[in-house]
Amino acid sequence: MVQGVLAPLQFLVFLVSLGLVLRFLATGEGHTAATVSVVVKTLVLYTIMVTGCLWEKDVFGVYLFAPAFYWEDVFSMAVLALHTAYLVSLATGWLDARGQMLLALAAYATYVVNAAQFLLKLRAARLDAARQGTAAEGAAA
Repeated sequence: MVQGVLAPLQFLVFLVSLGLVLRFLATGEGHTAATVSVVVKTLVLYTIMVTGCLWEKDVFGVYLFAPAFYWEDVFSMAVLALHTAYLVSLATGWLDARGQMLLALAAYATYVVNAAQFLLKLRAARLDAARQGTAAEGAAA
């Protein structure tokens, strides 16, 4: 249930933040708004990752890298690493404002790939469940 709420929320935060980051990169305006949006997106990401790990533990007995979600979890580590690198850059001044926003875009690109992985996995599971339901109905008839 928590994931069902957080995933769409994260996507909405992502869309808003993406717009603000692209606006800053295109015009140089709105740096503070873009920065705050990336931090919020990262915090939502951390929240969804923690709750996802708890769900994976409940369902599969491990916090991460259950065989059913192994590659999604591997790619999630890249997503987390890039978002965390953004926060480190922000805190240390490692990159200038433009570099930070480009790093945020790289993090967002990995997020989109990771979200697509999960959506494809969810779609495949639903199709499989529908096929099993149809097969069970046929066997019962």
